[in-house]
Amino acid sequence: MVRAGLTAERLTRAGAELADQVGFDQVTVSALARRFDVKVASLYSHLKNSQDLKTRIALLALEELADRGAAALAGRAGKDALTALANVYRDYAQEHPGRYAAAQLRLDPETAAASAGGRHAQMTRAILRGYDLTEPDQTHAVRMLGSVFHGYVSLEMGGGFSHSDPDSQETWSRILDALDALLRNWPSSASSTSPSA
Repeated sequence: MVRAGLTAERLTRAGAELADQVGFDQVTVSALARRFDVKVASLYSHLKNSQDLKTRIALLALEELADRGAAALAGRAGKDALTALANVYRDYAQEHPGRYAAAQLRLDPETAAASAGGRHAQMTRAILRGYDLTEPDQTHAVRMLGSVFHGYVSLEMGGGFSHSDPDSQETWSRILDALDALLRNWPSSASSTSPSA
């Protein structure tokens, strides 16, 4: 018997909660059906397959992160904005590890273009305008910030910094100081090319 009130949105949110509990890789339509105590077949009127479910969770996570980022950046500029956005990603990953992993899912170009992913890049570029970076340096900086934020958060979530001093929070603060200093003193294109022999 199909439970009343099951919708794609409700299943997506339940899938996101499941991802936070057991890990994004473990989320399947079968696992979701067990959660609702229904037959797997009854969910296929709302979801195509497990990949469809994972894509929907990824889109939800990207939207939630973008909304949090926009709220955190309101009225901020420079290092204050940089720190606010960085903390949004780190805090979200700590609160919702499965959803954070979902936000890293590779989407097909059409789905990605329609997702909130573009808002993330726009927010990062808005921060960088406060550092007077122009293209192509702005794109280089967007990639660098994304790499540092995601790399640090992923290592921290995996327990990589839990066995030694100083505290991970202290390192995070120092990294944000260093990123701010680098962005304020971005190397010129001429200095980044290797000298001829």
